[in-house]
This record gives sequence, C-alpha cells and structure tokens, in this order.
Amino acid sequence: MSYAASMTLPGESDVVSPVTHEVSNQSPPLDDFDPLDCDPALREALAEHGQSEATELLRPLARQAGSATAREHGRLANEHPPVLHSHDRYGHRIDEVEFHPSWHWLMDRAVSEGLHAAPWAPDAPEGAHLRRAAGFYLWSQAEAGHGCPISMTFAAVPALRHSPDLAEAYEPGLRATDYDFGLRPPGEKSGLLAGMSMTEKQGGSDVRANTTTAEPLADGSYRIVGHKWFTSAPMNDLFLTLANTPGGLSCLLVPRVLPDGTRNAVRLQRLKDKLGNKSNASAELEYTGAIGWLVGEEGRGVRSIIDMVSMTRMDCVLGSAANMRAALSEAAHHVAHRAAFGDTLNRTPLMRAVISDLAVESEAAVGLAMRLAAAIDRGQRGNRAELDLLRLALPATKYYVCKRAPTVIAEALECLGGNGYVEESGLPRLYREAPLLSIWEGSGNVTALDTLRALHKRPDTVEPLLAELDRAAGQDERYDHQLRRLRDELTEPRPERARALSERLVLTLQASLLLRTAPAEVAETFLTTRLDGEGHTLGATGTRSDVLLDRVTPRKD
Repeated sequence: MSYAASMTLPGESDVVSPVTHEVSNQSPPLDDFDPLDCDPALREALAEHGQSEATELLRPLARQAGSATAREHGRLANEHPPVLHSHDRYGHRIDEVEFHPSWHWLMDRAVSEGLHAAPWAPDAPEGAHLRRAAGFYLWSQAEAGHGCPISMTFAAVPALRHSPDLAEAYEPGLRATDYDFGLRPPGEKSGLLAGMSMTEKQGGSDVRANTTTAEPLADGSYRIVGHKWFTSAPMNDLFLTLANTPGGLSCLLVPRVLPDGTRNAVRLQRLKDKLGNKSNASAELEYTGAIGWLVGEEGRGVRSIIDMVSMTRMDCVLGSAANMRAALSEAAHHVAHRAAFGDTLNRTPLMRAVISDLAVESEAAVGLAMRLAAAIDRGQRGNRAELDLLRLALPATKYYVCKRAPTVIAEALECLGGNGYVEESGLPRLYREAPLLSIWEGSGNVTALDTLRALHKRPDTVEPLLAELDRAAGQDERYDHQLRRLRDELTEPRPERARALSERLVLTLQASLLLRTAPAEVAETFLTTRLDGEGHTLGATGTRSDVLLDRVTPRKD
C-alpha cells in the first residue's frame, strides 16, 4: 500500500502530497487459525491419557477461539470494562454491574460448551475433567478474564456437595449449559453461575483473620454482617463466603437474590482498578445483614472450601498455560513472516533459540496441566494414589507454572519488538494478565508452603510422586541426577526452601513427562535448558530446535 494524501491549502489548488513509503514486511493478522493444529503437545497429552477422540470433539471450539470474531470480542471486552451502578436514576440501591456485549458473547460460548461444570454431570463421560481442562485451555486463549466466573462455578460444585440439600437445590442450575445473565431468583433462571467471597482487607490469604460474622436464625439461615475485600464476578448468582459463626469460621452460600425475589443485602462498594483482567469485574463489598445458608459444618469452613480451592488452582495452571500459549502463537507467527537482515526472523539462529525456549516452556506446562487433570479424573473414580499425587503436585505446579507466565509472555512480546509493546498487538493485555494467576488462590509463598504442608501432613504422598517420576528413570543421566537431588530434598523439607523445592519438583515432573511422551528433540531441549542449562533467561543457552519451531508456529489456510 502506498501512502499519499490530497490536501488544499489557502489560496492554492489541490495538491497531492508525495508518496512517503510502501507498507511492507508486516506479519499478517493471526486471525482464523486453529490453535489445535499448532499445539501437538496438547494432542499428545490427550492421547497419552486415553482421550485421542477428544481432539476432534474440541476442534470446533479451538477454531472459534482462533477466529477473528472471538479475538475481536476479547479485545472489546477489555477495551470496555464493566461499570458499577450502585443506584438507579431514582436513588434506589441496585448494586448492578454492566458488561459490554462482548463479555456476554464470550460467557455464552464458554457456558454452552460446558466449560463451567460439565465434568460434574451424573452422565459425564470417562475423562471428563481432562476434556474440560483441554477446552478451558483452548478457549482461554481467546480471552482470559471471563475464565474467572467460569472457573469459580466449576469449583463451587464440589464444595456445595458438603451440604446435599443445597447441592440438590442449586447444582442442576450450575451444571446447566444456558448462560442466563441478570439478577433474578435462582429458581427462575435457566442457568446459574457461582463466585467466591473469601478474603478481607486485614487478612488476605490468612482467612482465619476474617471478622465477618454470621448469626444463626430460627429458620436455619444465617444473617451475615461484614466486608469482603476481593470478590470476583459480583453479578454471579451465588457466592460461597467465609464468616464466623458461633461454631467458628464457616462457609455459607449467599445468593444475590433471595428465593422470594428480594435483593439480598449485598452492597457493592466499588470495582477494583486492576493491573489486568479488565474485562472481569472484581468488587469490594459489604454484607449488611445478608442471608446465607451453611455449607458443611459450623467451624469447618476451610474444610468445606478446600475442594473449591483445588479446582480453582487447577484452572490457574490452565489459564497460565493458555496465556503462555497465546503469546507463543503471536511470537512464532510474527517471526515466521517478518524479515530482517536478508531473511525471516525465524531463520536466524538466535531467534530460533528464543522461540524454541518459549515453545518448550509452553509444551512442558500444558503437558503437566493435562497430567494433573487426568489425575482428577482418576481420583474421582477412587484412585487414592492419584489424589495423593494431586495433593502434592498441584500446589507446586500452581506455584511454578503461574510464576513462569510473566517471564514467558514478556519474552514473546519482545519477539515483536516495538510492535509488541503497543496495545494493538494484544500482547500487552496478555502481559498484564500474567501475574494474576500467580496471586489468585494463594500467591507464590502460600502455594510453595502448601507443598511443604502436604509433605508434613501426609508424608505418604511422596510415594505416588516418586512412582510417577521413576517411570522415566534411566533414560537420561541429567534427569536421574535431578531426581536424586529431589529425593534428598524431600526427606528434609524446610520452609526457607519451599520455593526451591516446589520448582525442582515441577521441573522433574515436566522432564519425566517429556522424556516419556514427547519427541526426543523436545525432551532434549528441555533437559538442556532446564536441568543443566547455563543461562537464566529464555534463549540464553543458544539451544534451538527445528522440531519445536515447526510444532508451534500457527498455520492459516
């Protein structure tokens, strides 16, 4: 395209400005591509866990995630963040949040695909958690923020099952595949969404510092008074919240609208002005006599929500893997089309090393995420060893994979140079999103210490982990050396080493999976750069892989 302009100056005839330049050497928009085609690691993980047929079942969702339509809705949902309306025009308190239509489009598709609750259905197929994890990972690449209410709804179901009466009343609506937005009595809606309302300003992750109180009433409900500092998706229908009852810290179910149609006394104070996650509303709120119902037993609130925490931590791993994969796709696509110094960037040795490093980080993350999702499936069928593996590996994985996302996305952004730093590229949005999942459901120190807590509370959880790792023993001396070091550290875990232990545990797990399931060159790249590499930044070792570059570069018809 040539650039010229016609302009008329005072007292002059029409003049045409000179052509200044030709627009060339630009990578085409990464629209209407299939994220499954350039993600063999996901396909291989599904096959490894007996779900090969899920690849084609997921194909329509993947293609829609990579479509120009979905990508534009993702942009618009973040360009037009939610707005709080505390009162209507007449001064009545309404406490409603208005979302852009693109938010509703994204939510509708996520719910219709069952990403919010499909594995909890009584007739869910074998491998339902793995399939849902793969779908959540693919669809989150279109837009990350709306994954929050989807994830919280997914995680609320097992928590509600601590109170069978509440589960019977609300679980069918939570499992429904209708997205029915708006504040109405839950019984009148075709589909429900759930949220969490746990933390308070004085405690944060230390929920035992909560001051919110819940007074039992004669009809079996509780009257709740207090505040919450961070409640995501406040327009959802139901919230699990923590409050102090006479029996101690307890979990309660709080609907936004009561069964008789009246608004519950939940007052939205303001929406958070967050670093990223702009499409999703997160609120500070007050309970001014809100009505709720006990979930589980009084004084066992943490126990009641532990299943919820595990499921949302799983989605933190999936969301981080999705964000890394989205950034990798943009970087690999750009360097495949952008020329410099006489060749495309992806043919220069140093750029090949960077993309290879980004690719192996992404593949290791998605492979481990799918392994943990498969463990959930097996644990649900009564496999105790898989539950023990999850108890130890999930907090460590949440620590490490979520911690890696900002680094990976920053490097992917830099592959585009200055073009990656401008909003139009989409990468700044991914970069701002990246730290959230490391913070949500327990920041780095909390999750690393939870890994140690699992070791101290249940030392026998080490055996399923080591059994998993021993499956790759003997294939590579570097791996065997790493495994020996991990065994030594597991015998005497110390709090000050919690981060180091979690990192070593995850790197060893990732190496084990790649050695057993990935092409030899992919595993070799990981071992070289992660277990005995000399550099601490992506691409520093100079290791490059033609196989990895070919595997991860998006292709368009």
